[in-house]
Amino acid sequence: MPDPVETDFCVVGGGPAGLTAAVLLARSGARVAVVERSPTMDRAYRGEILQPGGLAPLAELGLLDRVRARGAHEHSRFRFVDRGRVLVDIDYRTLPEPFNHLLSLPQRHLLAELEAEALAHGAEVLPGARAGELLRDGDRVTGVVVTGPGYRREITAHCVVAADGRYSKMRSLAGIAYERVDGFAHDVLWFKVPARDESDDVRIFRAEGNPVLAYRSYPDSVQLGWTLPHGGYRAMAARGLDHVRAEIARAAPDYADLVHEHVTALGDLSLLDVFTGTARTWAVDGLLLLGDAAHSHGPIGAQGINLAVQDAVLAHPVLMRSLAAKDAGAAFLARYTEPRRADIARVARLQVRQSRAMLSQGRVAAAVRPRAAKVLARTPVFARVLRQLAYGRPGIRVAAELFTS
Repeated sequence: MPDPVETDFCVVGGGPAGLTAAVLLARSGARVAVVERSPTMDRAYRGEILQPGGLAPLAELGLLDRVRARGAHEHSRFRFVDRGRVLVDIDYRTLPEPFNHLLSLPQRHLLAELEAEALAHGAEVLPGARAGELLRDGDRVTGVVVTGPGYRREITAHCVVAADGRYSKMRSLAGIAYERVDGFAHDVLWFKVPARDESDDVRIFRAEGNPVLAYRSYPDSVQLGWTLPHGGYRAMAARGLDHVRAEIARAAPDYADLVHEHVTALGDLSLLDVFTGTARTWAVDGLLLLGDAAHSHGPIGAQGINLAVQDAVLAHPVLMRSLAAKDAGAAFLARYTEPRRADIARVARLQVRQSRAMLSQGRVAAAVRPRAAKVLARTPVFARVLRQLAYGRPGIRVAAELFTS
């Protein structure tokens, strides 16, 4: 077994939350090791859209232009279209420049730039490594045991930062309960088809059948997300590919020919089990949960990457103060977790309201939805919803005063 490694922070998970945290901590002079189970970034991703609240901290880190240079699409509007009628039209250009748009980009482009920046500032990244065991001193987490191709290594750390996703292994090993809330009536079946004359809008549209999410995806495709009743895909898939394609084509008639041509197997479709949830606690002594490991969200409102980046930005100064104080206890880490929980609860409530307003079915919903949308567009509530979607908590900034490089 290789010699044990001692570091300040062991980040488990090389996604947006984990790698953003690694960049911030490494630039602040901390020793950082990142453990990522995937050997490469050539893997499947779902989240692609950045809100203004995610663009701003990446710009502060000097990474946004580098990410954009790899290829991205700007989107200036979000629209909800119900049988040809535009019921919701959110214009991001009414927000202050320069972050007055959405940006869709391959997530691997973002992760590649974050990883390069972390490495440039001295972080160690271990791809293809699995953290399968926690090290402990009594009740305190002191590190992880990592296995990789032909090796097993102990990494001891001042604090383990668990950013390993909605089904977090670290959360489970720490004995932290997860409270899943099936507050959404739909799951989402994601797939891509070639782009034609596409609008730059991000849309939810309803033709016949269930609503569909759509946006232009870099470089030249359209990302489609067909909503279907929660938990209903297995029975639908059992009826075969032709049935599934026919249902999708009915819901997205403008793309029917592309669906039949390019969806050639059920494996071309990726099912997202849509739910919200939160870990009962986000910190125990020696361990902090970030991103989806702490809180999971649905795709409505494109919040996932943004919340992950913001988690890291907000946790960064608390983690650095904990290192200086030599105190990674849960009580100290609560300086981050307690206020952040309130932010996340607001996002979860907003997503549930959006889902019910735009995705619900039935005669009552069909009758009420146009009138409600028309009234809402004339009230100050509409502007507040846009700001909450775009920014989450306002005023989040990178604590660059902590940087040593």
